[in-house]
Amino acid sequence: MTSQEGLQPERTGLAWQRTALAAAACTLLLAHGAAQEGWRAATVPTALAALGTLTMAVIGRRRAHALRRNRMPGPPGRGQTGAVAALVLLTALAALLTLPGAQP
Repeated sequence: MTSQEGLQPERTGLAWQRTALAAAACTLLLAHGAAQEGWRAATVPTALAALGTLTMAVIGRRRAHALRRNRMPGPPGRGQTGAVAALVLLTALAALLTLPGAQP
């Protein structure tokens, strides 16, 4: 049996790229829908989705780069975890506020 340890960093990097690309596609669909509706209520969710996509792409690139250099990235710190959690919560809240019938 051959060892595939050398391929693991490449697979991890590709998985991060694939996830960021899927998030970018969702962000573009959200922006397209917002553009058709007039951008009023959908501006904040679209901006948060774009920020989340960018954050995901940067974190993935850093982790993949660290793995390629045989440096095992440690677990994310409290600051990173808190920032991602806040971003997810804000995006979910903004999406809920833009649902039809949620506005007064």
